[in-house]
Amino acid sequence: MRRQLVSLVLLVILALVASSCGDDGDTASTDAPTTTAGDTTTTAAETTTTTAAPDPLTILITNDDGVAAEGIDALVEMLRTVDGVEIVVVAPDGNRSGSSDSTTDDGSVTAAEATTLSGFPAIAVSGFPADAVIHALDVVGIVPDLVISGINDGANIGPFTDLSGTVGAARTAARAGYPALAASQGLGEPADFETGASLVEAWLADHIDELRAGTDPFVDSINIPTCVEGEVRGVVEVPVATDFADRDPLSSDCTSDATEPVDDVGAVTVGFASLAELTY
Repeated sequence: MRRQLVSLVLLVILALVASSCGDDGDTASTDAPTTTAGDTTTTAAETTTTTAAPDPLTILITNDDGVAAEGIDALVEMLRTVDGVEIVVVAPDGNRSGSSDSTTDDGSVTAAEATTLSGFPAIAVSGFPADAVIHALDVVGIVPDLVISGINDGANIGPFTDLSGTVGAARTAARAGYPALAASQGLGEPADFETGASLVEAWLADHIDELRAGTDPFVDSINIPTCVEGEVRGVVEVPVATDFADRDPLSSDCTSDATEPVDDVGAVTVGFASLAELTY
C-alpha cells in the first residue's frame, strides 16, 4: 500500500514538473496557435498568397464598312461583355469596302471622336481601313494584344480576300507586329451579325491564353454564312480558294448535307463558317 502511495505521489510530482516546464518563460512552445473556421484548421505559421488578376487583354477593333456600320456595332457589343477584355475602336468614317491594304500617303488623314451605333466611344478616321490601323498604332499610341477587323457585311472568301479592306486592315496590323483576325458575314436580309459575333467570341476564347502569353503576329480570317434556312453547321479550317469554280460566293445553303469542304468558298456555300490563316 505504501509503495502504491509513493508511486502516486511521484506521478503527481512529475506531472507538476512537466507543467511548470511548459510555462517557463525561456522555453518556446513548439505548437503554433491555430484558428478554426468550420471544419478547416489553419496554423498561424502558414502564410497565404494571392495571385493578382491579369492585365486586361487590349483589343483594337476596326473595319472597312465604317464606324457606324451594323457589323462593327454587333462585334463591339458582344466583346464588351467579355471579362478581362478592354476594347478600343478606331475605324474609317465611312464605307471603304474593296480598298485592300491601301493607305493615304499625302498626310491628309484626319480623325475625330465618334460612336458606334450603340453609342460606344470610337475614333473615326478619314482614310482607308489600313489608315485607321496605322492611326491607332502610331498616333493614338494603342499597343494591342489583338486587332480584330470586322464584322464585314459580305463574305471575304476566295478571290474576294485580297480585295477586302477588312482583310487589308488585319494584314496591316500583322505587318506592324500584332496578331489579327478578319471577320466577315455572308450577305442576307438581315445579315446575321449576332451569330458572327458569337463565333468571333468563341475564336477569342480559344486563343486568349496564347494572346495573353504573347505570340508572333498572324492573320486569321473567319467567314460566317447568313442562313436563310437552318443554322451555321460549324467551323472548319480550310485554305482560301483560288477561284469560285462555278460556285456562288454570295449565297449559303445551311440545309446542305455536303461534308468536308476543300476551301473557304466550298465551306461557306454549304453552311459552314470557314477559318483560314492568311499570309501578310
